[in-house]
Amino acid sequence: MKNTLGDLNNHLFAQLERLGDEEINGDKLKEEIDRAKAVTSVAHQIISNGSLVLEAKKVAENSLNMERPVPKMLEG
Repeated sequence: MKNTLGDLNNHLFAQLERLGDEEINGDKLKEEIDRAKAVTSVAHQIISNGSLVLEAKKVAENSLNMERPVPKMLEG
């Protein structure tokens, strides 16, 4: 199984549509709200992990670029 950020985006919009369904109320609405909180939590972690991987890749690429100028130190 291979999931993408596009798949995550689709899941988030599907959840938004379920929350916007005006025919859902009472316990069903509470269940959907709880599900939305769980989906949001997992989505946040996936995005954070992706950001970390991207940042690590940028650092690795910059450290391999020997032609890149060294930044000047900031004076305190």
